[in-house]
Amino acid sequence: MTLIKSISGIRGTIGGGAGEGLNPLDIVKFTSAYATLIRKTCTVKSNKIVVGRDARISGEMVKNVVVGTLMGMGWDVIDIDLASTPTTELAVTMESASGGIILTASHNPKQWNALKLLNEKGEFLNAAEGQEVLRIAAAEEFDFAEVDNLGSYRKDLTYNQKHIDSVLALELVDVEAIKKANFCVAIDCVNSVGGIILPDLLKQLGVQQIEKLYCEPTGDFQHNPEPLEKNLGDIMNLMKNGKADVAFVVDPDVDRLAMICEDGKMYGEEYTLVTVADYVLKHTPGNTVSNLSSTRALRDVTRKYGQNYFASAVGEVNVTTKMKEVGAVIGGEGNGGIIYPASHYGRDALVGIALFLSHLAHEGKKVSELRASYPVYFMAKNRVDLTPDTDVDAILAKVKELYKNEEINDIDGVKIDFPEKWVHLRKSNTEPIIRVYSEAATQEAAEEIGQQIMKVIEDLAK
Repeated sequence: MTLIKSISGIRGTIGGGAGEGLNPLDIVKFTSAYATLIRKTCTVKSNKIVVGRDARISGEMVKNVVVGTLMGMGWDVIDIDLASTPTTELAVTMESASGGIILTASHNPKQWNALKLLNEKGEFLNAAEGQEVLRIAAAEEFDFAEVDNLGSYRKDLTYNQKHIDSVLALELVDVEAIKKANFCVAIDCVNSVGGIILPDLLKQLGVQQIEKLYCEPTGDFQHNPEPLEKNLGDIMNLMKNGKADVAFVVDPDVDRLAMICEDGKMYGEEYTLVTVADYVLKHTPGNTVSNLSSTRALRDVTRKYGQNYFASAVGEVNVTTKMKEVGAVIGGEGNGGIIYPASHYGRDALVGIALFLSHLAHEGKKVSELRASYPVYFMAKNRVDLTPDTDVDAILAKVKELYKNEEINDIDGVKIDFPEKWVHLRKSNTEPIIRVYSEAATQEAAEEIGQQIMKVIEDLAK
């Protein structure tokens, strides 16, 4: 059993004793701590908190505990039930609620669930707020409401359509062009909430032919739910028969978007953001942001339009903070996460799909041809395992000193930018390891520079 308490929420496996997993006693404690924080910090005059969930088997149980706890803390609950993470984020602002809780363990397997915590803007809590939730939970500093002050409950299943309506209303979403292109689109929704909302989105975008795979929201995931190539053999094989123009794959809470070309080859999750950014920048001049571990191709595409690219620390809240700071028109993460401020400040696969299909319709190319039009980079992801007594910070400081003649960014670990490649070193907060991400013009070069820096780390650790 596992229970992980972090500033971005609480996640764990279902089952076991108190404190061992994400179980009813732990759910009550962290929901109560969150409810206490929101009562102190919220500036909107609302007594509402929105609750949405993905289709995990444990979702109904976790939701019932969360809803009952919030009511016990005096909050009025709006239960939007089976809904994506971005749908829940939008519902918070549409309801003028004080906050929201999304019950999803994102791309983790079915035995996991989690509470993702939102503020009144429908955005994730920042680090300080997340830390305060953990402190309140540990100290059990919460008071439940007396009988006359208990919260109310309302179920509202209209938010999936409201989310779709908001996507269709975006200026750069061209429904007429998509309809005219007569696309055949395949989708793999890994037996979660994407299977409810994506078919409706595609139909309303004008897509008549939809090939569906794993769209029943049973929560019994038919493959590892992280949308990586090694997990997507079934949809890749479906694409090889040449019937569909593109395939979209989402994770269980629909905030990440992976794509597959018409020939069955992966588009590359790093290039989801690059492609959508190309379309947005073509029509809307402005800055872009991604995290330090994302592909350099976004920087190249941004500069093509004479605009500025900025890097943030890893983590969605860090990306959105930097986007607001520099006024970015598009941003996100290299894991297929699109953040489009014209919609909202959250990763949203629905927005990504609508903008990608608009771009594809305007370009009139095959998906593989569109992919070939972008700068080609390859990424390697490795790790160095160290002993618990290793001073990881001291090692990173020495690496930074060794490569001081290169372009260095140390807002999140150490990133070394060489003219033709880069390496990003990040320490884990939970175990003695350094993650090593590297990118270059060939896979071999990416592996080589990664291994070179790993050897330096290993020598320093001796």
